[in-house]
Amino acid sequence: MAAKLRKGDEVIVLAGKDKGKKGTISSVDPKSGKAVVDGINIAVRHQKQTQATQGGRTPKAMPIQLSNLAIVDSNGKATRVGFRMDGDNKVRFAKTTGDAI
Repeated sequence: MAAKLRKGDEVIVLAGKDKGKKGTISSVDPKSGKAVVDGINIAVRHQKQTQATQGGRTPKAMPIQLSNLAIVDSNGKATRVGFRMDGDNKVRFAKTTGDAI
C-alpha cells in the first residue's frame, strides 16, 4: 500500500498531549505504523557524562502513531490524503482542496 505520510511532510497532531501542534516528519517506520516528528512528543533522556560528551538531560523526539497525524494542506488545515492518476504516475492529493501534494 502506498504511504499517505512520508518523510518531509508538514503534519498536525490530532490527538495526545501535543494536540494542535505542527511539525515536519523526520522519519517513518511503516512496520510499526509510527513516525518521528521534529518538536513533537519530546521525552527527556538522561545521559551519563563521558570523555567525549557532556552529560545531562537531553530532549529527544519520540515516535508518534501515524493515525494521530494529519497532513497540512495549502490553507494550513488538517486534511486526509487521497491518490489519483496524473498521466502515468500516481500522485497524492489533499481531500479538502484537491491540490497535489
